Amino acid sequence: MIAIGAIGFYGLTMPVTVPASALPNHTSVIDNGKVMFIAGGCAECHAKPIGKCDDLDIEDETVLVGGRCLNTDVGTFYVPNISPDAETGIGNWTTLDFVSAMKRGVAPGGVHLYPSFPYTSYQRMTYADLIDLKAYLDTLPAVRNETPAHTLRFPYNIRRGLGLFQRLYVDGKTFAPDPAVSDEVNRGAYLVRGPGHCGECHSPRNAFGGIIADEAFAGAKNPDGKGTIPNITPSADGIGDWSEEDIVYLLETGSTPDFDVIGDTMAPVQENMEKLSAKDREAIAAFLKTLPSRPNAVQKSKTNADDEDDQS
Repeated sequence: MIAIGAIGFYGLTMPVTVPASALPNHTSVIDNGKVMFIAGGCAECHAKPIGKCDDLDIEDETVLVGGRCLNTDVGTFYVPNISPDAETGIGNWTTLDFVSAMKRGVAPGGVHLYPSFPYTSYQRMTYADLIDLKAYLDTLPAVRNETPAHTLRFPYNIRRGLGLFQRLYVDGKTFAPDPAVSDEVNRGAYLVRGPGHCGECHSPRNAFGGIIADEAFAGAKNPDGKGTIPNITPSADGIGDWSEEDIVYLLETGSTPDFDVIGDTMAPVQENMEKLSAKDREAIAAFLKTLPSRPNAVQKSKTNADDEDDQS
């Protein structure tokens, strides 16, 4: 029975990669790759923090040597080097390798990647955008830097088991526009659900670490245990009394309609949104207003409510 179970586990956790035939004949557009880089917040995780590994401030957004740490209740994740360095970064990765990591959560050699790297959202990106993003990353400085291995508790330290998670939550499908809504709303949906990966923080998760679909964007516990991440659905608990213009203004300036300012982990996200085009910020706002109106997915204590105010 043990042998049968081991064989079954091995089969169920086999890595799935993107076939070469899936890549389109696309000439990379580096400027668009930079837009995807900004929308995806790549620097906020992969650039070296100025102080301790969990500090939010980074040294240089173009030097993606890794080193940031994410402290969670399952252990500490260390963000890897994704500079074009051939030995310690992704300089030896092909475009197909990169696309497989983004769409399937599998690195070269069939290595399962932890979903602290939000490929569950990145999988919705178009192949063209991913090719452009890889081309842009290849223009950045190649810097040798070894990053620490993750320190996770059992059973999360068994990387092979991620194949089970991926069977449940990774299908590699590209975002499909909704023909019933405007091009603007579809653009916003793509940015939010794909490169922007907003649902990864703003949605609660189940025991397997997957997003609870019918509570998506309704707020969540902060992964590092400090307070909560706010509800961004158009409900009374969320941003129901915000206009699209209010949302755009927040993304551009960091100021809320009640004259507060965002802080903590949302601050660098807003700084990225500020760099996008006005049309993209307007598209994000338009899409958020179409989300299902949902009550808060997590209960907040007074302490958590105060913490949330610092992040919203």
